[in-house]
This record gives sequence, structure tokens and C-alpha cells, in this order.
Amino acid sequence: MTQVALVQVASPDDESQADRIDRVEALLRAHAGPELFVLPELWSAGYFSFEDYEARAEALDGPTVSMARRVARDLGAAVHLGSIVERDAEGRLHNTAVLVNREGQVAQTYRKIHVFGYQSLESQLLTPGTTLSVVESPVGSLASTTCYDLRFPGLWQEISRRGAEAVVVPAAWPAARREHWRLLTQARAVEHQVWIIAVNACGVQHGVQLGASSRVIDPSGTVLGECGTDEEVLVVDIDENRVASVRAEFPVIGDRLDDYTTISNESGAER
Repeated sequence: MTQVALVQVASPDDESQADRIDRVEALLRAHAGPELFVLPELWSAGYFSFEDYEARAEALDGPTVSMARRVARDLGAAVHLGSIVERDAEGRLHNTAVLVNREGQVAQTYRKIHVFGYQSLESQLLTPGTTLSVVESPVGSLASTTCYDLRFPGLWQEISRRGAEAVVVPAAWPAARREHWRLLTQARAVEHQVWIIAVNACGVQHGVQLGASSRVIDPSGTVLGECGTDEEVLVVDIDENRVASVRAEFPVIGDRLDDYTTISNESGAER
């Protein structure tokens, strides 16, 4: 068994980025023990603080990742810090998820592919990513996605085709669509027989109530734990052997085609 901590935090409008990073660092250190910590999407910048993206953007050696590196080394635990507003070498901004291993090294980055445009400026301010990886982690072969990516099944088919056994989903998903959050996280677990570790933001940002309800779902679709609506650290046990047993019992992955575009569109109608 591997213990995973879902770190559901808020990003109040009146809290500075530096103060928030310090507060979250103290929170992580106070909950030492789990082998993997997971945080929400853009918690240090504040997802809905669009006017601050430029000022709060950072490189992979910036304050948010540096904090995660320190904590990982000191606690001997991996830290998936959700995502940051990353500024790349060309000055473009990305919504970038970062996994730091227990040695304090960046083990994976994922630039959000599906940037969000509905009642959001993300798609105007941030450049979509173009890469997708699966890496080893305390919970097995792991892929990172971010929030809106939940709505795109083609991406998820590619994730499972590449061998993922667990998928982290940091998010800033509003309360108004909380039932979509619950539905889609559970559906993706069932479809691809993977662990889903979905960590959402909570509280209010710029007048938007976040949905919270961070959750862990096993490869059969069973919800093993879900947070409430306030800040919370929820620890859940993950059995790394569960993926293999579920897939052996019900071999949907083996029955799936890798490429459905090769199927003919012949209707079979009488002529």
C-alpha cells in the first residue's frame, strides 16, 4: 500500500503568492508520512487571478517548485505540486503540472493541452502544451493531466495506451459544475482501469466558488475517499496491484482498438 495525501487548499484573493507558498509548505510538513502529496491547479498563482498571471509566472527553478523540492527531500516523499503558471525560455506562459520525486528532482512536467476558454481568460493568456508522458512514481506508472483535460476522451485513450496505471488531475473546477467533476473522474477510472487522483481547489477566487470534492477513485470506479468543501488534507491508501487485478478480471483494455479511424463508414443500407 502507498499513502497519498490530497492537499485541498484555497487561494484567497487577499493572500500574496509568497505567503501562500509559505503556508502550504508548513501544511505539507505538518502532514509528513504519505509517500505522495498532490496539490490543485495553479494554487500558488490563483487560477482566476488572470490579471496576475504575468507577475506570478515562474520558471521551473522558481519559488513554487523550489518549495516542493525542499519538502520532497526533507520528507522523503514525492510532491505533485498541481500546476504553476510557467514562463518558458521564449517568454510564453503555460499551465504546467510538475511532479517532484522524493530526491527533490523534477520527475515530470506536463503543460496543459486543453486550455480553458469558457468564462475564463486561460486560453487567451496561456499557450497549450504539446507533450504527454508516463513516468514511474510511488503509485506506479503515472500520467499528469489538468482540469479541463477530463472532458477529452481521446487524450485519455492515449494516456492508457502509453501505459499509465495512475493519473493525477489537479483542478480549479467550479462548484457550479461539481457533478460533472464527479461524473468524469469516475468515468475515466472505469474506462481506462486506472487510479484517478483528482485534487481540486476550494474557497472563493474572484467571486467564483470552487468545487472542492478532491477524490481518489480506484480502477474499478470505486471512490475510496472524497474531501468536503473546505481546506483539508485527506490521506488515502492506494494498492499498486489493484490495476493488474482489475484488468485481469475484466479485460476491457485488451479488447479495445488502438485506432478507431480505420473503421469504415459504410452504412449497410439497402440500395
